[in-house]
This record gives sequence, C-alpha cells and structure tokens, in this order.
Amino acid sequence: MRNFSFGLLACLFSFSATSQHIRYQFAAPNAVHHEAEITVIADGLTGSSAIFRMSRSSPGRYAKHEFGKNVYNVAAYDAAGKPLKVNKDDADVYRVTGHKGTVKLTYTLYGNYADGTYASIDISGFHLNMPASFMWVKGLENAPITIQFSVPVASWKIATQLKPTADPRTFTAPNLQYFMDAPTKVGNLHIREWTVTNTDNKPLKFRLALDAEGREALIDSFTEKVKRIVIAAKNVFGEYAAYDYGTYTFIASINPSVYGDGMEHRNSTMITIPTDFDGSDDLLGVFAHEFFHSWNVERIRPKSLEPFNFEKSNMSEALWVAEGFTQYYGSLIQARAGLLSDSGFVDDLSRLVNAKTNTPAGQLYNPIENSQRAVFVDAGVSIDRTNYLNMFTSYYSYGGAIALALDLELRARFNKSQDDVMKELWKKHGKTEIPYTIPDVQSALATVTNTAYANIFFKKYVYGHDAIDYKKLFAAAGYSISPANAGKASLGRISFDSTENGLAISKNTIRNTPLYNAGLDVDDIIIELDGKRPKGTGDVNDIISNHKIGDKIAATYLHRKNEIKTTITLTEDPWIKIEKTPGSTEKQQALSKQWMKGH
Repeated sequence: MRNFSFGLLACLFSFSATSQHIRYQFAAPNAVHHEAEITVIADGLTGSSAIFRMSRSSPGRYAKHEFGKNVYNVAAYDAAGKPLKVNKDDADVYRVTGHKGTVKLTYTLYGNYADGTYASIDISGFHLNMPASFMWVKGLENAPITIQFSVPVASWKIATQLKPTADPRTFTAPNLQYFMDAPTKVGNLHIREWTVTNTDNKPLKFRLALDAEGREALIDSFTEKVKRIVIAAKNVFGEYAAYDYGTYTFIASINPSVYGDGMEHRNSTMITIPTDFDGSDDLLGVFAHEFFHSWNVERIRPKSLEPFNFEKSNMSEALWVAEGFTQYYGSLIQARAGLLSDSGFVDDLSRLVNAKTNTPAGQLYNPIENSQRAVFVDAGVSIDRTNYLNMFTSYYSYGGAIALALDLELRARFNKSQDDVMKELWKKHGKTEIPYTIPDVQSALATVTNTAYANIFFKKYVYGHDAIDYKKLFAAAGYSISPANAGKASLGRISFDSTENGLAISKNTIRNTPLYNAGLDVDDIIIELDGKRPKGTGDVNDIISNHKIGDKIAATYLHRKNEIKTTITLTEDPWIKIEKTPGSTEKQQALSKQWMKGH
C-alpha cells in the first residue's frame, strides 16, 4: 500500500504545473486507529504564499463546524520535494510560503463519526463528507480537481457523485463547490443499479450503494421500494432533474456503527441509519426526504445559499421552503408510493400541525425567523443553555405545516394543489437554476392561484405568524382534529430527573404551561406536589390523574437551594390528533384520494 502511494505521488507530479489544478490522494494505512493520510497538490499558484484551509461549514448544514480540530501533522513541500515553511494563521488555516507555483501539502485526518456531516476512517471502510476531510486552497476555488483513493481491499467499491475516469480509483470534479458537495463511501458495498427514461427521452441511471448486512434477496426487495419512491417524487414535478453525468446515487449505511442522518447533495444523498438492516418500510422516510431534495434545494435553490460559503455559517430565510416543504413531501410521496399507510401519513401530519399550533415559536414567530435560527441549531455546538423550547420551532416542521395548509386549501378552493406550486417553482427556478427569493415563492403561488390570495397568505403566515384553521382544512378531506388527551388534566409536556431531593425539571418549562405560569423552570426540584413527595414521573402522573382541568394544587420546590411554595393550575394538554371522520361524503373522499394517492 505504501509503495502504491509513493508511485502515485510520482505520477501526480508528472502533470504540468503551469495550469491551476488541485490533486488529492487519500490513503489510510492506520485505519485501525481511524487515521487517514491525505496529500493535496496545488498547481498554478501565484503570489508569495498559498493558503490551505479546512471548511467551517458543509452543504446541507447551516451552522459552523470545527472540522479543523481533526487535522494534524501538517507539512508542505515544493515540486522537487523540498520542505516549505508552514505558518498556522488560524485554527484551521495554514499559510505556505516559498513555493514556485506548486505546493504538496500533507496531513493526518482523524475520523470516527459516520454520518452526513463528518468522516469515519475504519478498517471496515471509509465514510467521507468532503468538507470534514479535505483541505482546499484559497483562490483556486474554480480549479478542476482530481482525487485518487488507495483502496486496501480489492473487493471494496467506491460510491460517489464525482465523475469517474478510466481508473476506477480516480475521480474528478469541475470545481470546489461540486467537490465539497460529493460525499464518498469506500467499502464492502452492495450496489444496485437501474435506468429510467426522463421526459426528454434521455436515460438516467440510479444507484443504491448500501453498506449493510442482509440477504441479497432482501436488498433486491428494498431496492424495489426505493424505485417506487423515485417514481412518486418524479410525479410531483413531472420529470426528473437532469443529473450531472446522467447518474443519481443513494449512498446508504444502515447498520449500528453509524449515527443517524440524511444529507442531500446535487446528484446523491448520504443516508446513515443506526440499526440493523431489515428491509422494512420504516427505513424509507429519509430516502424519500433526501431524494426530493434533488429538486427542492439542490436546483430550486434559495439565493441566500448560493454560492455556499465554506468559511462561515450559511443563514437563509427560506429553509421553511427548502427543508419544510421537503419534510411534507417526504411523507406524502411515501403514501403515494404505497409505502406509508393513510393512518401513518396522518400521524406525520399531526406532528406538523402541533409544531405550528402548539409551540411558542409556532405561535409567536414566523417561518422566516425560525429559518434564520438554523445557524445556531443545525448541529451547531455549544455548551451553554438556550431557550429554544420557547423561541424556536424546527423549520422542517414549520415549513411542512405551511405546505400542508396550502395543499389542502388549494385543493378545496382552487382545484389546484401544492404539487402545482412545486411545478411552478421547478419551471421558474429549478430547471433554469435561477436562485429564488421569498417574493419569488409568493409569485409562484400567485401564478397558481391569484395575486390577492398569495398576498394575503404570505402576509398572514410567512411574514406573519397567524394561527391556521387546520380543523376547517382537514374537514374538507373528511378528517377531524381533536385534543389527543381530551378532558384530562395536565402539567404540560415536561421531563424530570429523579434526585435524592426530589424531581428535577430537566428542560426549560414551556411558555403558558402550568409549571411555567407557576414560576418553575429547568433545574428546579419539586419536593412536594399536592401534599405528596413524588419520586418519579409515574408518581406525578398518579397525582395529576386524581384532578380535573382547572384544579389548583399546591407545590413546593427548590430553586438553587431556596425552598419556594406555589400553586399550579392544571390545564388540558393542547396537543392534537387527527382522525378520519366516519361517514365522509363523496366529495371529501375524492379530495382525500387525490391528495394522498396522487390520482
């Protein structure tokens, strides 16, 4: 393996250094300890110094990440192999001086976290998110890229959206943006391929590259389900995207050694599900969501994310569209593909409705504000506490709730649907790849309906945070909304930790819930409730079950060792459930069928 690497480096240096070009070589001789050795050769450099750096953000993520923490043993050489001086300008930025147009930089990468954002180097395979793995060169962002992998096991396969070459270990990318958007999996992969014909009569190849243990027949069966997802998603837009190099790849790891994630990319997705592979329909939600992204966010793209900046967080006001609409369709296309029951689909919708209706941020903040907070909540790392439970609702759920409301209202009032809105966005901004703004989304809705309706809808629910009448919307499809725990007294949705002194509140109490209104918050310890000393959550439930809505009960709690007495007024849990209404009319049944089945 080492002999191969040295030979490769000699070969790489044989290229002309007169034009700008980035060449990577990846090897992992110490994979047993999760280390890789990476070489970056930059040709065509100008100026007195070259800046190499690790990214601080990653496509599909919006917060900053410290990828540079896993890089060490950095060294640099000129084209003749002479050492060059390396200055560390910042924690993840390296300045190389004394070069004559070419720099060979080497470093060790540690990776032991397989998901959609980070990297894993292991004797079982390599799992690479590019921003977490590869340094890049400032000023050479538009230079073409070549990468070659040293593959230690002959039977291992490489799955990536990078462009293949005659050498099965070597791939190319036209520039940094594409390279960083091209996750790569190297290992013992099960490959399944199939071809479809797009509406322009051009063939497209789909690939499932599966890192899982399972019988070949089970993998075949699962592949057939993924095919159904692919078709159902295509039917929303009426055509597939024109995937670069004519190929789309599902890179999927379904095994206990990975961490749960799904990350969309232009012509691929990196899916990680930490469970044993059983081929069940329950695994398909992330496939549906991420594949829908190949239209919505990869091509129907917010202007605020274009181009993606790898040096900072990437804030967007439009994630309620990019992620939220995709969240809604992830469930919908599963239902239309016959892979999610009507009741399962409705259960998913109840979570969207609750996110808008029964969370403080859904009630008090608009979807734009919640989208802009992604730079702090999207796997961003901090150790201090936040008040997210009271000022943030996921833009996935919030945007999904808006898409749901639009879909039902468009069907009931205009004989149109959210599919028509997506088609309009695809026509104006996806096929053309002209990034959109929020007014562009409003314009698409106006085209499907009319300007007056679009203006009112956006004023109320996008720029504002008005309540949405979901009861009326669902009634048109023959469904009812009611409290999930009707008539039962509640303290609100709260979690406790048992301590020797009593029950400690483990998370922030939520605005306008009984504990919040009584003055209790995180870390307060309830030592007495209604004259009893609860030792666990079961004790609390038993106490509350003996009361009715509106009852006032005495409580004593410790706040930073100070004993405080208060009175708690019990309320009904506002969380809702959605159920099919018995005896629905033919009109309701027709709307429901067209909505859920797509026909």
